[in-house]
Amino acid sequence: MTKLQTILPTDTWVVAPWDEYIQMIDDRPKAKGYYRNGRMRIETMPIGPNHAKSHGIIIFAVNLFCTLKNIPFNGLDNCSYRKAGVRECQPDVSYYIGERAQLAPTGTAIASLDRDLPPDLAIEIADTTLADDIGEKRLLYEEL
Repeated sequence: MTKLQTILPTDTWVVAPWDEYIQMIDDRPKAKGYYRNGRMRIETMPIGPNHAKSHGIIIFAVNLFCTLKNIPFNGLDNCSYRKAGVRECQPDVSYYIGERAQLAPTGTAIASLDRDLPPDLAIEIADTTLADDIGEKRLLYEEL
């Protein structure tokens, strides 16, 4: 594999082939990566206290609701889902709910949508990226 010759911008959607996206995200293990319709977005911004607080509240609320309603669930925090050559996303939290709770992927690798089922619920906590979160990412999560 050759090294990228062009420095691609981060925190915005850019046209890129799948192989270039994979190389970019592999070179940035702490970044969040998204890929859809031949376009990628690499987010490098740090997660701050406001995002973390909202994140914690959302996880608590969904977990509490499912527990009180006796609904089986399996929540995954910041899991990457990849359909090779097609899409990748990293929702802030995702859930497998009800009879699908036991079908949540396990292990330390990226969840492969070529092998694993997608989650029932994908949640993105908007902070500084609201316009993108309700735009392109929303479409990506709907497809997921």
